[in-house]
Amino acid sequence: MILAASIAVALASTAPVAEPAQAPAAGLYFEQTTVVVPQGQAPGAGVKSRVWHSGRRMRLEAGDEAGGPALLLRLDEGRVLRLDPEAKVAFEIDTAGLRSRSHQDASVVATLLGGGDALRTAPLDGERTIAGHACRGYRLRSRSASVELWVASDLPSGAAVFADFLEWSGASQALPGLVGAIRELAGFPLETRTRVSVLGETQETLSTVTKIRVGPQPEALFDVPSGWRVQKSAPQSEGGQNR
Repeated sequence: MILAASIAVALASTAPVAEPAQAPAAGLYFEQTTVVVPQGQAPGAGVKSRVWHSGRRMRLEAGDEAGGPALLLRLDEGRVLRLDPEAKVAFEIDTAGLRSRSHQDASVVATLLGGGDALRTAPLDGERTIAGHACRGYRLRSRSASVELWVASDLPSGAAVFADFLEWSGASQALPGLVGAIRELAGFPLETRTRVSVLGETQETLSTVTKIRVGPQPEALFDVPSGWRVQKSAPQSEGGQNR
């Protein structure tokens, strides 16, 4: 989930923040489906994820049903927790190790996207409606990759927490060109299609927001439930469970 948090969220949710600097960030919830399409193969069913955001707090879940294992990013407290509802345990993750792994993952993605290659941005023709919002399209291209984004200009981004996480994780340092180019787009990305060519083979990843809701989010979503045990997560366990 760490790579999804640092990279997929960067691609899907780092539009400029429109609110005044002193205003509190608006709450936000969205559901997204991500499909990986290897060259010459049919697309699979995809992976569904859910993101809740409020101020400097995020909650991420994967899977078809809400209420399963979750990752809590409490940037306001400098903490990250993995919630295990079956055991009713909140595992507190070592933040230094987490940042190191996130930076390494982002560096791998940066290499696949062409390393230091300059990204060229061009508008796409036409409009599309995604999750009930009218969107305009843009293509970001390097020598070995292209990223197509369809963005909605009628949504307040509320994306400050995502930018905070990218800075905190080290992903923005590894992907400065990509993150910078996405920030310049006039809207909130609701669909992202990434094509990367490696050794002559092209792999495509399509992430589509299927539902989005702007407004205050329940405070309980960002806290450890009452009666749960909090314990440190062992380094080897983190690497296997949280990536």
